[in-house]
Amino acid sequence: MLLQEFCVLILNYFSMTTKISYVAAFIAGLGLIFIGTRFLLAPEIAEAGYGIHFNEEGDYSFHYIKGIRDIFSGLLICIFCLVNERRALGVTLLAGTIIPITDMLIVLNKSYNGVVQAMPHIIAIVICVVSGIILLTTKSPKKAL
Repeated sequence: MLLQEFCVLILNYFSMTTKISYVAAFIAGLGLIFIGTRFLLAPEIAEAGYGIHFNEEGDYSFHYIKGIRDIFSGLLICIFCLVNERRALGVTLLAGTIIPITDMLIVLNKSYNGVVQAMPHIIAIVICVVSGIILLTTKSPKKAL
C-alpha cells in the first residue's frame, strides 16, 4: 500500500512538472511573439532591450530579420503547447537553446555590456533546457483502451 501511494505521489509530481513546463514554454512563446513584434514595429527600442547598439542609419534590416525569427519561434512553441505535442515541444526547446546562447554571447561580446544585459538570454537558456528535459523525460500517461 505504501509503495502504491509513493508511486501515485511520484506520478503526480511529474504530471505537475510537465504542466509547469508547458506553462513556462507557452509564456516564453508569447514573450517571443511580443519581442518579435517589437523588433518589427519599434526597432530602436527593441535593439536596446536586446542589449546591443549600432548605427543603422535608418536601415532596420537586422531588426526585421530578428523580429520575424522571434515571431515564428514563438508561434511554433505556442502551437506545440496548444496541441499537446510534448515531445516536439521538448525537442524544439532543447534545439532552440542555441538561439539564446548565441544571443547571450553576442551581447556579452560588446564592451559596454555585462551580465545584467545578458540576463534575459540566460533566463531563456534555463527555461529552454529545464523545460525541454522535463518534457522529453516524462512519459505520457497511458490511455485506457
